[in-house]
This record gives sequence, C-alpha cells and structure tokens, in this order.
Amino acid sequence: MTIRVVVAEDQSAVRAGLVLILRTAPDIEVVGEAADGEQAVALARTLRPDLVLMDIRMPRLDGVSATHAVVDERLARVLVLTTFDLDEYVYGALRAGASGFLLKNIDADGLVGAVRAVAAGDSLIAPNLAWRLIAEFANTRGAKGDRPADPTALESLTPREREVLSCLGEGLSNAEISARLRLAETTVKTHVSRLLGKLDLRSRAQAAVLVRELEG
Repeated sequence: MTIRVVVAEDQSAVRAGLVLILRTAPDIEVVGEAADGEQAVALARTLRPDLVLMDIRMPRLDGVSATHAVVDERLARVLVLTTFDLDEYVYGALRAGASGFLLKNIDADGLVGAVRAVAAGDSLIAPNLAWRLIAEFANTRGAKGDRPADPTALESLTPREREVLSCLGEGLSNAEISARLRLAETTVKTHVSRLLGKLDLRSRAQAAVLVRELEG
C-alpha cells in the first residue's frame, strides 16, 4: 500500500532534499509540496494524503497552527520536523495532535522509517527528544494553566484498553504492544482507536502525556 505524503518546508533546498529521500522508497509517494503552513493545509484538504511532513517554523501560518488544522479536520496524520531540541513550538505541536517528532538531522533511512511508522498508526519521537519531551510537557501543563488530567476519565475504558493505554505511556509501538499483551496487531489498533475516542485525544503521544500526568 502506497503512503501518500505532503512535504511542508519553507526552505526550498531542504524541501527538495526531503522529497528526494522519500521518493527513493517504493512505498512512498510525495503528492504535494508546500512552502508555508497555509499551503500545507490547503494541499491536505485537496489531496487527502496519509501524512503531512510538517516543518515547525514557516511563514504565513506556522507548523503548529497548520498541524492543528490538519488534525482537527482529520485530513491526515502529521509528522513534525524541527531543528530545535525541545523547541517550545514542539509542545504546541503535541497539543495540536501531531503523531511524531523528528529532528532535521535525521538520516535518510530514519526519515523513511518514521514516515512508515506514523502512517501505520504509531507515534514516533526522535531519540534526541525521546519521551523527555512528553515528561516535560506534562510537567509544564499546570504552570501554563492547562487543565490537569482527570483520573475519572479512565472509567470509560475496558480493562484491556487500560492495559493498552499503559503501554502507550511507555512509548511502545503497535507491534510491541501486540507482543506484550499477546494480541493481534489489528486488535491493538482497534483498542488504540477506541481509547483515543473515549478520552477525546488526537494522538498516541497525547495518550502518553495523560499516562505521565496520572502517574505523577
């Protein structure tokens, strides 16, 4: 199955490099290129790709606002590219529902693998960011005036969904959850989809934040 991707990056040379890398993968098709956030959202609405590879700092509409629009309208999954380790914009992208975060120094194989993972429904965070991003995000929510996690929200989950949620808190992929809980990977995907819906979350990364908050 071909993964259809829109690449949003304001620097033309960087964008061309990303497109070149992705086009070497036989299962990835770059269907559109955007030089700013407004173009990214417009292309997502028109082309309905599987994934938008989204730069954070762009003119006209930044990557955080563009991510929010794409995710809120359920147009595609978003994989964020950032130059900055723990950039404040990355927190905004996490709130907006991005499914993955990569630093721009990632190699070609890592980029292709990340696109495949996020398109398949997994969350992915670059090793340099790791789950430190999520821990820091959870710790700063109160300082920013955000509503703390409500433990009663978990009451709507089945016991199995709670087990899957706990695994998401550890950053496990669908395949890893499948192995740990001895479930078919398709069953894991179903549980993830249902628990995100019940908890009104946009991404697995946000689910991991919820787990961190409740544990803290």
